[in-house]
Parts: sequence; structure tokens; C-alpha cells
Amino acid sequence: MNAFRLAGDMTHLLSIIILLLKIRNMKSCAGISLKTQELYVMVFATRYLDLITNYVSFYNTVMKLVFLGTSISIVWYMRYHKVVKQTYNKDEDTFRHLFLVLPCFVLALMIHRSFTVTEVLWSFSLYLEAVAILPQLVLLQRSRNIDNLTGNYVFLLGAYRALYLVNWVYRFFTEKHQVRWIPWISGLVQTALYADFFYYYIKSWKNHEKFRLPE
Repeated sequence: MNAFRLAGDMTHLLSIIILLLKIRNMKSCAGISLKTQELYVMVFATRYLDLITNYVSFYNTVMKLVFLGTSISIVWYMRYHKVVKQTYNKDEDTFRHLFLVLPCFVLALMIHRSFTVTEVLWSFSLYLEAVAILPQLVLLQRSRNIDNLTGNYVFLLGAYRALYLVNWVYRFFTEKHQVRWIPWISGLVQTALYADFFYYYIKSWKNHEKFRLPE
């Protein structure tokens, strides 16, 4: 494992910790898209089917369990916790997220490494993760009050994917292995979706202004 991969994992983990701290300590999920969180549950559930059959390392297994477990717990809090669920911006979180699932699955059936259940679902998880942030970005555009924790959470999610792209570039030049175009292309698409968010996030931080996305 190289430094870029480790930094990407730690950035991803930090984003989840920030979100869970907001939900557990502030008892609030205001500004967080339940639609995006449900998509992440699908992403990790379909990507980590090899937890039982393919042992890579202790670190790899622990991180997979953490990402899957925390994504499920976040959805549970937003749906069923008697206090947290009352802070959910349901009227603003209106992106039809399930319409993203079918195109991603069809694409996985067409473009994959090999036509097996695990490989097709692995490809599906990458395609779905690339667009899973869309409901969250739409919600932020509609929100009048974006708190710092929510902004930092989304920024770290985008930074995690950017670091993974750097990791793949680094591995391309330092390791002798076949290029896996599926994670490259899906990672580029996902990072591109964050471009507008990054611009306004960094601009507001630089100018010491309250963070907001334009309509």
C-alpha cells in the first residue's frame, strides 16, 4: 500500500467520523441526503461480497467492515432515531436516486472484467459510487443553511476520491500490472462531479465567507 492509498482511506474514514459526530453528538442530520447514504449502503454491500471468500489482509477486512457498518448505521439514524429523523430535510432531498441504480447495473452487465456475479456487482458498485453524491449536491444547492460539519464531510468525500486517482496514477508508473479502466473512469467522473463544490468551498474558506452553493 502506498501513501496516496492510505491517505485516501484515512480521508474517507475521517469524513464518516465527522458525519457520525454530527449525528450522534448534535442529534441532527440537517443538510445530509438520506438518498446519498442509501446509495452508499448499496455501493458497499455489493462491493464487499468477497469479505467471506477473499482474505487480503487484516487492514483490508477491517476497513471494509467499517465502511459497510457505518453506512448502514447512518441510514438507520436518519430513518429511525426518534430525534435525528426529525431533523432530516425531506422536502429538499427530492432527487430520484433509485433512477441511478438501473443504468449503473445495466452498464455493469455490459462493461466488466469478467461475467461473474462478484465481478458484475463490483463494477456496479464503482459506477454507482461515481454518481451517489448527486442527491447530496442537489440538497446542498437547495439548502439555505449549510453548517461547517456538512461542508467538511462532503469536501473530505471528494478529497478521498481525488487521492485515489493519484494512487492509481502512482501505481501505473511504479507497479507492473494491468490497468483497470473501470475504477479509473468511474473515479474521474466522481471527482469531476465535485469540481463545482470544491471551487465554492475553497472560495468561501479563503474569503472567510459562509459556504453556499449557487442555485
